Amino acid sequence: MAIEKEQIKKKLQELEEAIAETRKRLPAHSVKPAVMMDLLDLEDERDELLVKLSK
Repeated sequence: MAIEKEQIKKKLQELEEAIAETRKRLPAHSVKPAVMMDLLDLEDERDELLVKLSK
């Protein structure tokens, strides 16, 4: 169980970095739908892992 939590924490860190990079790609105006979808997908995956980690 401890190994699984460590794997989740590592994946969360990777997702946070990917989210930060994706946010940098968002322009101030005329947000591209593909970039926004990427961001939403990453945030959804992060949220799922946070739920697993809290159990």
